[in-house]
Amino acid sequence: MTPRRRPPITDPRVRALVRAARTPRGNGLSRRGFLLGAVGAAGVGALLAACGTDEETAEPAVVDRSDEERLLRWANWVAYLDEDDSGASPSLRAFEGTTGIRVEYSTAIEDNESFYALVEDRLAAGADIGYDIVTVTDYLAARLIRLDYAQRLDKARMPHAENLAPGLKGVDFDLGRSRSLTWQSGFAGIAWDKEALPRGLRSVSDLWAPELEGQVSLLSEMRDTMGLLMLEEGVDPSGTWGNDEFYGALEVLREKVESGHVREVVGNSYMDSLASGASVAAIAWSGDITELNAEHGDRFEFVIPEAGGTLWSDNLVVPVGSAHRSNAEDLMDYYYQPDVAAQVAAFVNYISPVEGAQEAMLAIDPELAADPMLFPDDETLRRVSVFRTLEPDEDERFSNEFFAAAGL
Repeated sequence: MTPRRRPPITDPRVRALVRAARTPRGNGLSRRGFLLGAVGAAGVGALLAACGTDEETAEPAVVDRSDEERLLRWANWVAYLDEDDSGASPSLRAFEGTTGIRVEYSTAIEDNESFYALVEDRLAAGADIGYDIVTVTDYLAARLIRLDYAQRLDKARMPHAENLAPGLKGVDFDLGRSRSLTWQSGFAGIAWDKEALPRGLRSVSDLWAPELEGQVSLLSEMRDTMGLLMLEEGVDPSGTWGNDEFYGALEVLREKVESGHVREVVGNSYMDSLASGASVAAIAWSGDITELNAEHGDRFEFVIPEAGGTLWSDNLVVPVGSAHRSNAEDLMDYYYQPDVAAQVAAFVNYISPVEGAQEAMLAIDPELAADPMLFPDDETLRRVSVFRTLEPDEDERFSNEFFAAAGL
């Protein structure tokens, strides 16, 4: 089966919302941001603990109609769930058959910025946004939780949630995991077209080779591109740093964009540039390159740079106005069964947060079970960092400066 990729934003109305979401009100939201914690050898979860608190605050009263309305509306990203050749999801069909819950599945999330801009006002009013589960990145999950835009979960109805990797249970943007569960995680690193660049790349500085002028794509996700640039400058983005370190790396970005060395700073459409040959190298996301290779015969290579890469996670959250929370809990619990989690990971090619998924993957694809990009070992985890938690004023300022330097 061939994974489908999400296209770039073309609708001018949505593009306007993205620009609006980059203003202080939107706080610079995007998919791969808010990378939490510090790198260690304890596993993926140890990398993901850093921001916010889950205070005991009142939520608007919402009547759960799950018993009489066997319906669930899920907003996700393209190519972020297993699919067969018809485009349907075998795991989702099995869930519907087992539970009798009809799932309206939508790949409605192009990026965190535009999605949040579309639903923010209804969230603030405690109203139904049209979805019962949304899949959002850590920093947006933290915002929803902090603003009481996410419902509390009944963990007693979700016994398989105990399969969450131990370190992930302690993230401090959602203490006790009372309002979210991790969906998938992944790495940002560097990638290249092996046919066009047989010598390969090992560092971010290799992207600046003169022969690559005008053929390099960078990610519009501030925390991944700046994280890698900072690492190349000897700065750990998960550590203690400030204006000098950020702006030093930003000047590298600005110069490479203004000189024309960087072809584009974009979201997932960098995949199309690599596939067409318009770009031959990029700062990239690990699972995307696996998808490209499935379509183009192992033409591309992805590595974590010598100076290090970044790690991000996405989460399942029930919006405050949903009247189908119990149905949502049933779905979360279902996807935390190791065999189901392995089925999803085999398609999406990102890191599963579910303990036991690697063992279950052995029955599906032993090669994938040994892939450190899906099931990272301690050595791989020691080579990645996470972007430290930003204060609101830093987030606004750094995001705006990044977008300006990137020409966005």
